[in-house]
Amino acid sequence: MEPTHKPMKFLVVDDEKDVELLFRQKFRREIKEGKLEMIFAFSGKEALRILKSNEPPDVVYVFSDINMPGMTGLELLDEIKTEYPDIAVSMISAYGDQENYKRAIESGAKDFFTKPIDFQTLKSEIHQMLGE
Repeated sequence: MEPTHKPMKFLVVDDEKDVELLFRQKFRREIKEGKLEMIFAFSGKEALRILKSNEPPDVVYVFSDINMPGMTGLELLDEIKTEYPDIAVSMISAYGDQENYKRAIESGAKDFFTKPIDFQTLKSEIHQMLGE
């Protein structure tokens, strides 16, 4: 049966390319069922280009690494929250460091994940957003 609604667009931003494979694997069922569409950007600048390519952006959730060369995840978060306050943004950090956590939440992040990512928590959050 074909889904009648458009898939929810989810943008993952991480300078580590293997993250794409991991996310596609973990959300294989949701992607196959047409509930989720995943887009990947490998830098903050690329993420902003993707968001700006549609007016208004059709991405509803951005999931970004904090530690990236060039624009950091926190800088990206500030840009997104300024330009597109309705887009949910969660941050990923390799370190459970309190400083980044505090800054991310104060800047409007929806959630904060540490690597390795707890995909169960993330999945339940996404299913909640899908209204399931």
